[in-house]
Amino acid sequence: MRVRIAAVLVAGFSIGAACNRGPQSGDAAALVSQLKSADPEARGKASLAIVRLGEPAVPGLIEMLKSEDPQHRATAASTLFGMGPKARAAAPALAEALSDPSSDMRVSAAMALESIGPDAAPAVPALVRALKDRETVVRQRAAIALGSIGAGARDALPALAEASRHDAIRPSAEEAIHKIQVSRE
Repeated sequence: MRVRIAAVLVAGFSIGAACNRGPQSGDAAALVSQLKSADPEARGKASLAIVRLGEPAVPGLIEMLKSEDPQHRATAASTLFGMGPKARAAAPALAEALSDPSSDMRVSAAMALESIGPDAAPAVPALVRALKDRETVVRQRAAIALGSIGAGARDALPALAEASRHDAIRPSAEEAIHKIQVSRE
């Protein structure tokens, strides 16, 4: 009888643990694959699940950033944006994406770096280059991202000062300068 009770308790605990746990890292590849679906609803559900899953999905999203398909690249960037600091390992790949031919993708990459915050410091040189992008919105988002990085973006202060001379991005550049100056490492 005790053996049966013990077996039931073990089974109950196992089932309870299985029901209460979130997505597992083994799910990451399947979820990233679902992000490539032609169905927008499936992509949205997969993106939300990946945001909850966090870091285990980042390598797959980094690969998607390199896709030939612009929709896949954009979906990866927006999902990384939603992950915030959990996407820190993607900062170098997002820095590369700041050179994407699509201005929408460059904006999405800057926004994802902004959401990562201070851990996006490795992307500072690429964000400084983006301050000279031909598209105003890319320049604005680059300035905002530099501000969110804070003290780790101190090397960007001269470029932000130059950018603040242009009316279109002056507010973003000035705000970034202020955030960098008041932040502490």
